[in-house]
Amino acid sequence: MRLQGKTAIVTGGGSGFGEGIAKTIAREGANVVVNDLNGAAAERVASEIAVSGGKAIAVPGDVTKQADWQTLFDAAIEDFGSVQVVVNNAGTTHRNKPVMEITEAEFDRVYAVNVKSVYFSVAQFVPYFRKVGGGSFINIASTAGVRPRPGLIWYNGSKAAVIIASKALAVELGPDRIRVNCINPVMGETGLLSEFMGMEDTPANRQKFLATIPLGRLSTPQDIANAALYLASDDAEFITGVALEVDGGRCV
Repeated sequence: MRLQGKTAIVTGGGSGFGEGIAKTIAREGANVVVNDLNGAAAERVASEIAVSGGKAIAVPGDVTKQADWQTLFDAAIEDFGSVQVVVNNAGTTHRNKPVMEITEAEFDRVYAVNVKSVYFSVAQFVPYFRKVGGGSFINIASTAGVRPRPGLIWYNGSKAAVIIASKALAVELGPDRIRVNCINPVMGETGLLSEFMGMEDTPANRQKFLATIPLGRLSTPQDIANAALYLASDDAEFITGVALEVDGGRCV
């Protein structure tokens, strides 16, 4: 098992990419702390991991609130004794629409969930990782931060911020043996798909987006989970500052 003895926190772990990541790393031996704003969803994922023979706890919380990060840290230490990996997966978007139609409230929410949450995770876990001699952050960004689509202006900007912040963190924290990497999924089969598309998810509408992906399909939670598993494992011990595009060739 590639993650035996490690404990990982997965934010937004109650569905979509986060659920895929949580279940995959649990199968590889990790103790998993499943965080989600939807407490029932987090409980479901943690329970399904346990039924499958893994170890997981659910910790509901809002990644935009610093106090909830302290609760998340405390729960992980209390149940598993240590933390080696933090997966900042929780994310949101505004609906795909012209830039002048995006409200201030939508802008604030996107940047709070997608960017400020990473700030809080660093503030909470860097002192701990320094104390124990290292750790790993895996930030789920997006191809939108590399090859942006129109209609998603501020979502694009938030993910670009995560990418460049992750690279800068990798340089600054490297001497502390703290690795920081990104995964950039292309549009995926998650609950946010219709928001990204800005239209109903029909076969005809979906085909417009599939035509921009050379391998001809959307990303899946398992695709992203496989990348996260690698970056969390000791196989990637010399990998930091990488923004790994899991995109079927979209960014080529």
